[in-house]
Amino acid sequence: MLVKTFEAVDMSEALRMVKAELGPDAMILSSKKERKGGFFGFFSKPVVQVTAALEVKPRQPVPVANPYREAQEQNVSAKEMLESSMLAPLARELKDLRQRVEVLSRKEAAAKAEAEATASPAPVPPVVKPAPEAAPQEATRDFAAKPIQKQDLEEMKKLLFKTLAAKEAGDGALVADQAAGIAQARAKAADDADGVKSGGLKGALRLIMSELHRKGLERGSVRAVMEQVKPEAKKGGTAEAIRSFLPQAFKSVIKCAGPLSLKKNSPRIIALVGPTGVGKTTTIAKLAAHYALRENHRAALITIDNFRVGAVEQLKTYSRIMGVPVEVAATPAELEAAVELHSDKELILIDTAGRSHKDSEKLEELKGFLESRFAIEIHLCLAATTRDRELLEVVERFSVLPVSRVIFTKLDESESFGTIVNAHLRTKFPLSYFTTGQRVPEDLEIATAGRLAGLVLGESRQ
Repeated sequence: MLVKTFEAVDMSEALRMVKAELGPDAMILSSKKERKGGFFGFFSKPVVQVTAALEVKPRQPVPVANPYREAQEQNVSAKEMLESSMLAPLARELKDLRQRVEVLSRKEAAAKAEAEATASPAPVPPVVKPAPEAAPQEATRDFAAKPIQKQDLEEMKKLLFKTLAAKEAGDGALVADQAAGIAQARAKAADDADGVKSGGLKGALRLIMSELHRKGLERGSVRAVMEQVKPEAKKGGTAEAIRSFLPQAFKSVIKCAGPLSLKKNSPRIIALVGPTGVGKTTTIAKLAAHYALRENHRAALITIDNFRVGAVEQLKTYSRIMGVPVEVAATPAELEAAVELHSDKELILIDTAGRSHKDSEKLEELKGFLESRFAIEIHLCLAATTRDRELLEVVERFSVLPVSRVIFTKLDESESFGTIVNAHLRTKFPLSYFTTGQRVPEDLEIATAGRLAGLVLGESRQ
């Protein structure tokens, strides 16, 4: 019991203090009034002292769960469920079989006794008639009323193991059948493939068309190539024979411009245009190095790329190394003046600023820049890494310029070359050069149909 004394100025205040601290169940043991404070009994104040008590009830212990007992109960319930769901039906069947065996044994004993009575004059002992066969429902009721014996459980275990073994054997047979079916399907697929390869002209043509499509050629390009193959395919008929005709078929549909032909009495003026980042400046340097250093032609460089940071310095660096003059033109008039200045050269190469194919205004500005009294050829530079749809859009937008040839760059960075064939057959622009790296001038080569066929068919290295 908890006992405590409270002191207040009056009884009501003391009771409020008791209730606030000990609660409504507190009991008042005593109360008295006193005077406290003052000086030698003077100026003291009356106070009330109340003594209250509260009976404290002992706490009930919180029951602690016994995991072992719970697990044991779960095991017991699981065992009961197993007996009721799996073992009980087996036990009923086993008991029914036993009863049938007993009935048959009794019938056999009765038949044997009757035969002995017929053969011997001795008095025939009374024949015990077999008890009527118990109905399955009665056996079920008997089983439900009696617990399963240990011997019965052992027999049920054996029967259960035997059933499981039979099931596993059946599953194994099923898996074996499935494996055999898969093997047969694979063999059939192999036979079908062999049939396509050697099963006539149509099958061989379909196989070659599928190969070309996987190499990046669109349907129109595949049809164009196969039209050239069909006359020769009739002579051979096999896929290998048709495949050997493909390089010649590419040569028939791919048009290349060949190397630049230069004249000594008048310069050939070529401007390279294209989207940003396709390598126009490096290609200009490769062409200049090839014709100036390797073929000893007089060449000059002009740049109108005043937008890209470092473009002029890059071209000036190339010009110093090659010993080729370079001019910078910021207006169409300055461009004509630079061309006039180097009219004694055999080759004048003009580097232009990269333009987005979606910026129509800049393309029109470039067109006005290159319109001159001098005959300037426009070569469009395209990256081989560009996808088909974007490549066709670029060519279409740059067609506002009088493009005469196409140069494909970055072949060393491309995994598929069918896009080159697709773009060429759609636009009909002749191919002039391929670039295959950053080296000047080593990574520049003349575009040929045979080279492109080798790239597409995977028969030549990049």
